[in-house]
Amino acid sequence: MYYDNDWALVIPLANEEEEFDLFTGALKEVLDRLTTGKVYLVVDGVSKDRTLELCRALEKRDPRFSAVWAPENRNVVDAYLRGYREAYKNGHEFIIEMDAGLSHDPRALPMFLRVLNEGNECAFGSRFINGGSITESNYKRTVLSKVGTILSNVLLGTRMYDMTSGYQGFHRRIVGNFLAYRLLSKAHFYQTELRYLLRYTRYAEIPIHYKAPSPRVSQNAIKNSISVLLHYFKERLLFRSPRL
Repeated sequence: MYYDNDWALVIPLANEEEEFDLFTGALKEVLDRLTTGKVYLVVDGVSKDRTLELCRALEKRDPRFSAVWAPENRNVVDAYLRGYREAYKNGHEFIIEMDAGLSHDPRALPMFLRVLNEGNECAFGSRFINGGSITESNYKRTVLSKVGTILSNVLLGTRMYDMTSGYQGFHRRIVGNFLAYRLLSKAHFYQTELRYLLRYTRYAEIPIHYKAPSPRVSQNAIKNSISVLLHYFKERLLFRSPRL
């Protein structure tokens, strides 16, 4: 399988030592079939184990991987954006983000590339369309994701099946647009904010299988999500809805 367009993958990592080899091994199998692709592994001060050391060792062994040390990051959104900046700076045409630790299945990457190659500006992973699923997730996390999608669609006027998934990809021009925009989210609402701001682009939702071993969502993250959601809802009522 081959794609002419130069593309990159952005992956924030923190404390991933235990599953690092398993995850990167699965990722390399997909990269071998695609024959192209650059992976930016973003690590910051939140990580306290050997994740950075493992990323740097992998970078030396395999030029498809690049370790990005970002001690200035204040939150996970900063980690994603740092990865996007690295990929954008290096001129990649398509840029995809995914989580580490096999929460997102690397085998879905060809679908994202196909959708972007077909003329779509955005490709959004969805757990709630036909073919998508959530496994190994606690009930509260699943409910939170579904309720978040419903609330976002109702209050923001969006029409997506999944507004909270973090597996997504963009055309270079779109990445340039949101890198120049001051995002309000500091945590989990980041993906929802992006999908809202990009609601008028050409996009497609892609079924993904999500494995969710991640820890519970913090109270601060929930408060930030509600604050940002209400901000954009008020802007919409005042006919000042932003768009990228």
